[in-house]
Formats: sequence, C-alpha cells, structure tokens
Amino acid sequence: MGARTEMLAKQFEAKAAEMTKALVQLTDPDWKKVTASEKWTVGVTAHHVAGGHEQIAGIVKTVAAGQSIPGFTLEMLHAGSAKHAQDFANVTKAETLALHEKGAAAAAATVRALSDADLERSGTVFTGAPPMSAQQVIEGVLISHIGEHMGSIRATVGH
Repeated sequence: MGARTEMLAKQFEAKAAEMTKALVQLTDPDWKKVTASEKWTVGVTAHHVAGGHEQIAGIVKTVAAGQSIPGFTLEMLHAGSAKHAQDFANVTKAETLALHEKGAAAAAATVRALSDADLERSGTVFTGAPPMSAQQVIEGVLISHIGEHMGSIRATVGH
C-alpha cells in the first residue's frame, strides 16, 4: 500500500459512508420514487451503485496490472444496467445496504492492495475510448459512480 492508494481508499470510503447515511434516511415512499436521470426507482438506482463497487474494483485491479478489458463497450454497460433495473425492480433497502457495505469494503481493500506505482499503469476500459490509468479509474469511475447516482437520488427525494 502506498500513500496515494491509502488517500484514494479513504476518499472512496468517505463517499461510501455518505451513501450509507443517505440510504438509511430514505423512507419507503422515497425508495419507490423514480429518478429523473436514470429513470429508475431510487431503490434500483441505489442497488445499481451498491452492485457496482466490486465490479469496478475488478476493473481497477485489471488496469493496475497493465491490462485492458477486452471487447467491453459503453453499449454493453448500458444494456447491463437496463437489465439490472428490470431484475432488481423490487429490491429492498436492507438488501441494498448489505450489498453496499460488502461491496464498499471489498473495493476499498482492492484499492489499498495497490502500490502507488500500480496507479500509473493503464489499460483500455471501454473499446474505442482512450486508455485510463488505475488512478483515473478509481477517481473517475469508482468514486464518481457514487457521487453521480447519489446526486440523482438526492434530487429525486429532496434531501
């Protein structure tokens, strides 16, 4: 573990803690509201984020090893997200919180297991897009994924 990886892990954990706090405060009616951004319920949106932690951490690990994700497109990402929204239309807050806590712990451990040199390695995440460094994936995908969707949830529920 390096100083930069520890800093990034702490940034991620702070975002994850914000999400936990926000989710706990959601009421049952809040959980069923539809977000303007994703066009999913708040519950599905929260579960999408929670389920993404470990998947994104896997991408971080791959890129930190100097490898690329072969044949993965933005269209595939969007199709997978749409299928997730259908599959988890009735997900509960308890299930989502448990998945979020498990995934956040695993993702933070993945980041902490990297060296600062690992952060500089890069690989292609999306076919046709420029390569990203592991640090860019951590900051621009892992951490921002929470912020982006939690912003949408907050805008929907008004707190």
